[in-house]
Amino acid sequence: MRRLIAAIISLLFFLMLITVLNTETEDKAGIPAYGDADLSSRVSERFVTKSVNGYDGEIVYGVTSDAETGSANLVTSIVVNYRSFDTLGEVTVLFISATGVGLLLGGGKKRIVEEIKVSPVARLASRIVTPLLLTLGIYVFIHGHLTPGGGFPGGAIIAAAFLLMMLTDEKRRAPSKLKILEGYMGLTYVLLGVAGLLISGSFLQNFLPSGTIGELLSGGLVPVVYSVIGLKVGAELSGILDDLACEGSDES
Repeated sequence: MRRLIAAIISLLFFLMLITVLNTETEDKAGIPAYGDADLSSRVSERFVTKSVNGYDGEIVYGVTSDAETGSANLVTSIVVNYRSFDTLGEVTVLFISATGVGLLLGGGKKRIVEEIKVSPVARLASRIVTPLLLTLGIYVFIHGHLTPGGGFPGGAIIAAAFLLMMLTDEKRRAPSKLKILEGYMGLTYVLLGVAGLLISGSFLQNFLPSGTIGELLSGGLVPVVYSVIGLKVGAELSGILDDLACEGSDES
């Protein structure tokens, strides 16, 4: 009976949240339905009309193909295209931090620091919210070249979902395969950079078609890199949280 009540309360809260966010009022426009937002008004005019690759035609959002980076998000063009080598350095810093935490706190046999007492409402709500957070995190880094977001915020949202599971269930631990995933994603990022060097002459240089501005399959290498970064960051941060939640066994 308690589980049924907890499920009803969680669903009602979720429906209320969605209703509030999507309700249009005089001072708040709400969240438009997918595909109804006028993204062209949110794209920098200076970015849309620039032409450094020799293209002199008019650039139209949702129409123009193969224009510059092809990303509708100006920040994405800078972070993952023009200064993508610097982004590789940021990912490396995060990797070193995760490695340091793992060496300091992850050695030896792990045990839970203390048992967490959680109400059944919070426990069941977390099981409902966690898949939504995981889906949101994946959405954020896949659509990073179209809307605000990208690999780092998407990975952080995924790690937040794992943190929610840890806070509501003391038996949940990070799967060992997360470290394998993190390693493969880091290797994939480097291989993409080497491929750009071999094909285009510069490390992490885009070698894929940039597509039509505003479409999902656009931006060239940007959505691929963001997906790799999102998975890598999510796995690394989740591993750090797991190490912080546990401590090494006492020395005999």
